Amino acid sequence: MSTVEPEGEQALQPAMSVIAQYVKDLSFENPRAPESLRPQETAPQISVSVNVSSRQRSATEFEVDLRLDVNAKVGSDVVFNVELLYGGLFTVEHVPQQHLHPFVNIECPRLLFPFARQVVADAVIRGGFPPLLIDPIDFVALYQQYIARLQQQMQQQQADGAAN
Repeated sequence: MSTVEPEGEQALQPAMSVIAQYVKDLSFENPRAPESLRPQETAPQISVSVNVSSRQRSATEFEVDLRLDVNAKVGSDVVFNVELLYGGLFTVEHVPQQHLHPFVNIECPRLLFPFARQVVADAVIRGGFPPLLIDPIDFVALYQQYIARLQQQMQQQQADGAAN
């Protein structure tokens, strides 16, 4: 015996699909080559910054950009620097309006990240270094930080407006 769901309930389930994903911009710098490729006494300090931006392109299409900036230094000397802007075009349907912004800015970059991570690893390898595998990113926490900064800016603007 099987249970049949009403068509209306199934039709309204949130849905997302990837239309395309692509490298929008990629930069790799190895300013001290070939010296930077020699064995080092100390491992480089690696810093990774992540930024997500999105734009609604139509009623159901969204373009999402995932920016990864990776910097490796030994002391004050740059060993390598990678800047990647990785984009994706998504169809998002049946997501309630109040949940649309977090959905697009959490779930879409979550899907893009493994591919962007691979582009960074390949660039680092082609630059002559061992592969760099960026740790997984908590896009929920990243979104929460974004909202907290936005709220703080709004509160500061209100306080500045009240002071004038």
